[in-house]
Amino acid sequence: MEEDLISKKQLLDLTGISYGQLYRWKRKQLIPEEWFIRKSTFTGQETFFPKDMILSRIDNIVNMKDGLSLDEMADKLSDKASFDRVSVSAAEIIERNIVSSMTLGKFGERLGVKNGYSFDQLTYLLAVDRLLSAGEMSMEEAELLFRTLMDKASNLESGSWELFFIRKMGVSSFILAQAPA
Repeated sequence: MEEDLISKKQLLDLTGISYGQLYRWKRKQLIPEEWFIRKSTFTGQETFFPKDMILSRIDNIVNMKDGLSLDEMADKLSDKASFDRVSVSAAEIIERNIVSSMTLGKFGERLGVKNGYSFDQLTYLLAVDRLLSAGEMSMEEAELLFRTLMDKASNLESGSWELFFIRKMGVSSFILAQAPA
């Protein structure tokens, strides 16, 4: 991961943007908060970014800024806007190998989907499928995880979240924490 990061100073030098522009774009949510990674260095604390993602995002912002306001750009670059339009049929899920047919059959029917699965529903199915297929959890634990995601995940604020699965002395627990956790 270390070689995939770029320091704030390197970023500003490479792109020619100012410190003020960078933080204005952050305030307008054109650049996600979780991309600002603070790390201790021998000179103190510095901010780093995921190199490829930040360079691509800045290129998009610079290319769009003449035709759009910062608020319009934020809407265009928002992950949430594109995720809200996701609708994938059961046949497409199997065809694209997003989740196994076993997981879709066991858990997909509980969602009561008629036309297509939403992004959130796909996320629940994918989390369960990945942990089951890796042998990380039992079917009972998968049931608990799926119910927890269906009941609790919609109450979470928008943004990035991490799922932690903990098993201690045979007792399973799930923690949903805002990323980076």
